[in-house]
Amino acid sequence: MPKTVQIRDIDDEVYAGLVARAGEENITVPELLRLEATRLARTPSMSSWLDDVRHRRHCASKTTGALADLDELRGDWPDASH
Repeated sequence: MPKTVQIRDIDDEVYAGLVARAGEENITVPELLRLEATRLARTPSMSSWLDDVRHRRHCASKTTGALADLDELRGDWPDASH
């Protein structure tokens, strides 16, 4: 079920900026805020993103080690110049 959000105490300059931005997109201020809220909700937080990057780096180091082990098992590649 859709929810309603109300924002209070927005400065006049901020509201004017929202009106201008919405006008550039040919949409209303509520439509602009709905689109931005959707984008914000779908975007990971900075701490979540950093955790993900750290996890990937950890996995990448494991992958690099596994690839080095495989290379060692395979041995040297034949020289392609001959």
